Amino acid sequence: MNFEQIKWDERGLVPVVVQDATTRQVLMVAYMNAESLRRTLETGETVFWSRSREELWHKGATSGNVQRVQAIYVDCDGDTLLVQVFPAGPACHTGAVSCFFRRLQPSP
Repeated sequence: MNFEQIKWDERGLVPVVVQDATTRQVLMVAYMNAESLRRTLETGETVFWSRSREELWHKGATSGNVQRVQAIYVDCDGDTLLVQVFPAGPACHTGAVSCFFRRLQPSP
């Protein structure tokens, strides 16, 4: 599959699952637009689109916790990306390795 075949949503975004290339742990979910994907491919480090700030976001630019890209996969429908990375530190803004550290508990 190539870049032009990605199915962007109505806002021009595609969800991205970020996975540690070594441990296979899911680190985070973010979004990319065409420009952030191009920059990711050019630099070899993850660049996302911040929906809240409405701007490009180079992961680790301020924290130093960059994510070096090992591979990018497109799902069978062409509407989600899986980016395998070698992380330089925690993925979560809380300092946790992964953003997925809170287990959902059933309601009593």
